[in-house]
Amino acid sequence: MVSNMSPNKIANTSSVDASLREVGERLSKIRLSRNLTQASLAQDAGASVSSIKRLEAGENVSLDTFVRVLMALDLTEHLSAFLPDPEVRPIERVKRAGHERQRARGAVSVTKATDWAWGEDDEA
Repeated sequence: MVSNMSPNKIANTSSVDASLREVGERLSKIRLSRNLTQASLAQDAGASVSSIKRLEAGENVSLDTFVRVLMALDLTEHLSAFLPDPEVRPIERVKRAGHERQRARGAVSVTKATDWAWGEDDEA
């Protein structure tokens, strides 16, 4: 399968399946470039061969298996690229005057005490 996605970025798509397939395809290419069989990668990662096959096919596998495969391929330094560093938020830090958020807060909804409004009592 030939990918039309950028060589450095996983497609920004709403399709989870497409992203999983791209990740699996890349891992397969990396494994083959290192002349590793699926069985030897499975052994190095402490995973089953069927898990490696599912991962490379873009099917759902556990996060544990995914991280183990990255470790076996010596790709753990790329894990930080998945999520931005939460400590690097200069604009948020300025807004909060240096105070770090400790909890998430749900949306605040204002409830009306009554449906009455000025001018509704006027009789014509």
